[in-house]
Amino acid sequence: MKIAVISRSGREIIKGGMELNASATVSDLHHAIHSRTKKLYPARQRLTLPLLPGEQKKPVVLNPTKTLSDYSDGNAKSLTIVLKDLGPQVSYKTLFFWEYIGPLVIYPIFYFFPVYKYFGYGEKQVIHPVQTYALYYWCFHYFKRIMETFFIHSFSHATSPLSNVFRNCAYYWSFGAYIAYYVNHPLYTPVSELQWKIGFGIGLLCQLSNFYCHIILKNLRSPDGSGGYQIPRGFLFNIVTCANYTTEIYQWLGFNIATQTVAGYLFLLVASGIMSNWAIAKHRRLKKLFDGREGRKKYPRRWLILPPFF
Repeated sequence: MKIAVISRSGREIIKGGMELNASATVSDLHHAIHSRTKKLYPARQRLTLPLLPGEQKKPVVLNPTKTLSDYSDGNAKSLTIVLKDLGPQVSYKTLFFWEYIGPLVIYPIFYFFPVYKYFGYGEKQVIHPVQTYALYYWCFHYFKRIMETFFIHSFSHATSPLSNVFRNCAYYWSFGAYIAYYVNHPLYTPVSELQWKIGFGIGLLCQLSNFYCHIILKNLRSPDGSGGYQIPRGFLFNIVTCANYTTEIYQWLGFNIATQTVAGYLFLLVASGIMSNWAIAKHRRLKKLFDGREGRKKYPRRWLILPPFF
């Protein structure tokens, strides 16, 4: 089969095209393109079918496990493929490690080292118990996230654009420093002992619940991550679509009840907005996939992310 590989503008990317067996998979095509153009390793390639004149819908993205004949529309002699270069890619494990290691390292610096003397404060400062427990809580949270990244999470996509590393690190690292500065500040005024115990108690319960939610999501996927979408069930997923986001938001609420800083609540507000957008998209996707038609399951009525509000 003759394979023509073009850009979205119609420019020929592989001069003269390529010859592949019709029974070859799309994954084979990815590697064949890489062999001809070393820069375009498989993770950088997005292969689609060309849109016909007048078509406005999204192009069909080629599934790596399918054969080329599945997309040839009965023509076993030739096939035209549109290739988009996605740019430099990194694995999601790499992305998440670097965005989480920053807050894990940065926060203790403000607790253990005399950094405040560089801001005009004396070297001596009183460490309140709530500040110590906040350090433990914070480090446990990000250590948990890193461990989940390597041992729990499965990813729908193998890689992410390299630029996301810089964007995500800027977000997590800057907020980590911002919150650590005020929670460990020499002039920090702690809340009552009862309040910070309640806050950390709520937060720890939500952290453990969040871990269990991730176990449930992991079990929905096959070991290679190709299990497709399923309706999450069990525990908090019986009442809310994105229980993992719910517990993530409420555990930060617990942290802020205990520490009470503007920086912490601002982080909670921004994070809640981001996760709410993700939840809306996931809820719509699941309702569309499980619409109850033609033998498909009907997605049950659930809260999106923040019961009893949203």
